[in-house]
Amino acid sequence: MLSLYISFASIASTTSFTQQQANEILYHIHTYYVDDLPLSQYHKSNLTDVFEQLDPYSKYLTASELDSLFSAANGRYTGIGIEVEEIDNRIVILGTLPGSPAEQAGIEGGDKLVAINSEDVTKRDIAHISKLLKKAALKTIYITVERAKSELTLALRREEINVESVFSQLLTNQNAYISLQSFNNHSYHDVARHINKLISNNGGPLSGLVIDLRDNPGGTLSSAVAISDLFLQAGTIVTTKGRFYDANQQFVAQHGDILNGAPIVVLINEQSASAAEILAGALQDNQRAIVVGSKSYGKGSVQSLIPIGDGTTALKLTTAKYFTPSGRSIDGVGIKPNILLTEQGLSHLNKRAIMAGELSNNRDKLALLDKHLVDAKEYYKDKN
Repeated sequence: MLSLYISFASIASTTSFTQQQANEILYHIHTYYVDDLPLSQYHKSNLTDVFEQLDPYSKYLTASELDSLFSAANGRYTGIGIEVEEIDNRIVILGTLPGSPAEQAGIEGGDKLVAINSEDVTKRDIAHISKLLKKAALKTIYITVERAKSELTLALRREEINVESVFSQLLTNQNAYISLQSFNNHSYHDVARHINKLISNNGGPLSGLVIDLRDNPGGTLSSAVAISDLFLQAGTIVTTKGRFYDANQQFVAQHGDILNGAPIVVLINEQSASAAEILAGALQDNQRAIVVGSKSYGKGSVQSLIPIGDGTTALKLTTAKYFTPSGRSIDGVGIKPNILLTEQGLSHLNKRAIMAGELSNNRDKLALLDKHLVDAKEYYKDKN
């Protein structure tokens, strides 16, 4: 599943750098990159070979890519606001963001993409679709979709959209559910606000909380640390280690648990990455939550943004690796759930169905969430 929010591709191989830019880039890689690379063998006139030695998360960002990254960190992105997935070799729209151009134009979940402007996309992949939409810039885009065996063409334009990263829902038995789509600069305050609202609507403290981090690609480190701290009374949240002094840090929880010890279940899947893995690892290692689902993505590195030249472009560089409270590096390994669920088992706990309250009509599936919260309570009892 892919939300067409942001996408960064390495462009180092197609970008020409000035001598000053090349010098800056080589200096920063030499000084700050997480591994010590022998750069003397590379020529400044061709940085392609240098970038090929870096990990896949280190990239040169153009002005537009840097702007997109800042927008994403602030919960905004420029696009049409559709969430898509490739199903049976077709690109299917799963849903639209509230207030987005796609919603306003009438695009609906379940629609299958047929054409963008005059180009047939029925046999194209998601990456090509994303490229076509970006290519249109802010011009009118004509999107043809298949709905109920009929074709419908709708006109819309890409716009800057405010993206809600947090959704919540009260469950049965005074339990609650909260879903984090990403970790941006507003996520900490949004999570705290949603939990306080859940407590208020529940008429008292929550009996348990399910935190859904499935398909969460991560985001800012500070957001992951702050949200972890909401649920921990004490203990290490995460440590980072790199080659320069400031890359070596330990983040420790401050006193105070917003749930007063109520059991927590964290749902993850293979697309839960980076900041999502920091939160899952912090709660798992501190025995504050049990993690349920499938093994996570395994991105255990931290990137820093380093301005290049006048600051309109930047180097996104891996400057540290992070470790969970128990000292685990999950890079390339991922977070292993306490309770492993198959893909089919996870699909029974569909996000949209939970948020729409549809699971309340399906008691056996809803009972599964309750059962995992009971598992979490028993797990703490056994460990403490």
